[in-house]
Amino acid sequence: MESKISKQAKDIIQKYTSSLFKDATLEFYGIKTAKIKELINVELPEVTVKAYGMDIVFLLEDNAYLHFEFQSTYNKKDLTRFAAYDLRLFERDGREIITAVIYTSDVKKADTGLKIGSLMYNPVNVMMIDYDGNAIYEELDRKIKDGAELSDLDMLNLIFLPLMKIKGDTPRDELAVNSIKLAQTIKDKNKQDACVAAAYAFAEKYLDDNGRKKIWEVLKMSSMLVNYLEEAITKDRTEIARNLIKEGATVDFVKKITKLPIELIKRLQSEISNE
Repeated sequence: MESKISKQAKDIIQKYTSSLFKDATLEFYGIKTAKIKELINVELPEVTVKAYGMDIVFLLEDNAYLHFEFQSTYNKKDLTRFAAYDLRLFERDGREIITAVIYTSDVKKADTGLKIGSLMYNPVNVMMIDYDGNAIYEELDRKIKDGAELSDLDMLNLIFLPLMKIKGDTPRDELAVNSIKLAQTIKDKNKQDACVAAAYAFAEKYLDDNGRKKIWEVLKMSSMLVNYLEEAITKDRTEIARNLIKEGATVDFVKKITKLPIELIKRLQSEISNE
């Protein structure tokens, strides 16, 4: 059940993240490309996901790919891994690929690329240490409280906020939680849902399992997922209940397993007996 719900949640997160980034440009971060068209799922079965999983890939309006990687440390071997994945993706789809490596504020400098004889690989480095997270947070907080219209850049800054330079020793998972909570106060529901989804989608890429659990707990309270997940869970439990009833399980046993109301279980019993 959990894996099914997780997949459904990711589907809706992708939908809202795509809506936020559609037609966006990222020149503020030094990434100069055509406008983003949509977020896509990239799965290359020939590559071991654990070792070579690609982070986030967008399709651009000029039909090129924009590939994001998130790094909280610098290791030159990672560039080799990114290059290998881009080559696999190019081999499969034949599209130009622009890769942006987004380094958290923990990284002060990184090589601009690889040069291996005749082979060169030059991703765009985005150094989040160059961005004042405190000033950006204060500006976003003020705008949201005043009910001011958020620009595309405001919403992108909200998503990247946990990666920026922040005064103090606040853990990055707490920064991610704070950015999602701030997004949840946006009055425009469409922008709120889009920012929350995108903030989660990006945070999932740079946090460890404990950090992901923290932001998932916050995300579950977001309006975009609550009704969707409740419906998905109910449907799944209803199917389990139907199967148990067909096997002769009692009402009390079905209720204990599925946590469904007795009235619903009895109605399912009646429907099954009339089939």
